Amino acid sequence: MGARRKARELALQMLYEHDVSGTEPQEMFRRSDELKTAPEGLQDFTRRLVSGTLTYRDDLDAIISRQADHWRLARMPIVDRNILRLALFELLHEPETPRPVVIDEALEIAKRFSTPKSSQFINGILDGVLKGKKSEPPPAP
Repeated sequence: MGARRKARELALQMLYEHDVSGTEPQEMFRRSDELKTAPEGLQDFTRRLVSGTLTYRDDLDAIISRQADHWRLARMPIVDRNILRLALFELLHEPETPRPVVIDEALEIAKRFSTPKSSQFINGILDGVLKGKKSEPPPAP
């Protein structure tokens, strides 16, 4: 597994914790032994993914909701919801990462952390967003 996948998985775990308990990012960064012992580049990427995803969460959720016909965001499994948020943040705000890489990483992470059908669901949402994308990412708050 590559370092960037490890960063994405660690970011997913932190986003999950935030979704369930509301723990603030700085607290999660401070407590994570895995993050503290990681190489500096991995630490930076993980922090950027978590902070950025949470900063743009409302916008990302709106995009997911528009794309997910007949699925309310609150009814989606927490893991799937956060994989989608994470991938969309990276697609919209980390332009140096090729789109196919972001999608492949999201699907591989879904296969590892979610249900067997989740990767199909996530792929459908991300593919639909990319095919329907007509505007630039929302401006920074």
